[in-house]
Amino acid sequence: MQISWNQNDFFHLDKPLLLGLFIITVLGLVILYSASGQDVDVVLRQVVRISIGFVVLIILAQIRPQSILTWVPWIYGIGLFMLIAVLLVGDVSKGSQRWLNLGLIRFQPSELMKLAVPLMVSWYLSDKPLPPNFQRIVISLLITLIPALLVAKQPDLGTALLITASGIFVLLLSGLYWQLIAVSLALIPVVIWGLWQVMYDYQKQRVLTLLNPEADPLGTGYHIIQSKIAIGSGGLYGKGWLNGTQSHLEFLPERSTDFIFAVFSEEFGLIGVLILLSLYLFILTRGMVIALQAQGNFARLLAGSLVLTFFVYIFVNMGMVSGLLPVVGVPLPLISYGGTSIVTLMAGFGLLMGVHTHKRLLSG
Repeated sequence: MQISWNQNDFFHLDKPLLLGLFIITVLGLVILYSASGQDVDVVLRQVVRISIGFVVLIILAQIRPQSILTWVPWIYGIGLFMLIAVLLVGDVSKGSQRWLNLGLIRFQPSELMKLAVPLMVSWYLSDKPLPPNFQRIVISLLITLIPALLVAKQPDLGTALLITASGIFVLLLSGLYWQLIAVSLALIPVVIWGLWQVMYDYQKQRVLTLLNPEADPLGTGYHIIQSKIAIGSGGLYGKGWLNGTQSHLEFLPERSTDFIFAVFSEEFGLIGVLILLSLYLFILTRGMVIALQAQGNFARLLAGSLVLTFFVYIFVNMGMVSGLLPVVGVPLPLISYGGTSIVTLMAGFGLLMGVHTHKRLLSG
């Protein structure tokens, strides 16, 4: 794998994107301090994870996209092997079997597949005529759906959704004919019916709760009702940092992880939410500019997919916390407490910066 250690290349990462990521992670630490009940240890652990994420970002940014190509099948294959190992010998936590115990660390292989799937689909389509024909579309879908189904089996519907989205985005960016897109849209009701048949009872209950959370306000509807109360009570300007009653009086569940957006909304109000959305929009816009300027099918498909998957993170988390989507356990990117997700996201942005950096080198 060829790495560029040229001083210009190393220090000249994409500054606008790097600045956006830095600002949003700092903002995340500020709100995490409040959401965790002013627990300094929680914030320090998050700082360590963010630091590791930035180190991974910098390292991956040095690798030429062309050099990654030879490693992609191995990365995907190892990821599949570990997903199967999780189902056979994985650690069980909170009713889900998602972790591999590697001795020194516990690793969640499904996080690796968020990168391995778009890498593999991009690799498969990169040296073939685009738009892809029917056979290549089917193979690309198999590359995407096999790991997604293994992850859904754990069960982890949120991560399975993100993995599926990452592969589908590569296909869409490859230039599918509009007739195929129209047929796919027409089949959505059939897909939804099929998903309903294989969903676990608690997952079905989440969908029913979305439609009418007040039917069980102290049971299945409790999370979403309290979340909507927190968001609505923030008003225009919010109650102020550290002054959120829903979180500090412990009405709001999972306030440091999945529902941290509700804490943010209560304390910073609509103005704060608009600022947060503007930061996310800046990162998304910069990422799409990099994707549009990428050289070669592999770099272009991979970059576009990574950016659009980041958008899905934001959309799904804010949608579920606001009561617009079922609760599926997707964190608010770069803000929710957690290590594996942050490192995975930073790795994706490292690959994105590598696409941009090496484009500059080639054009220069």
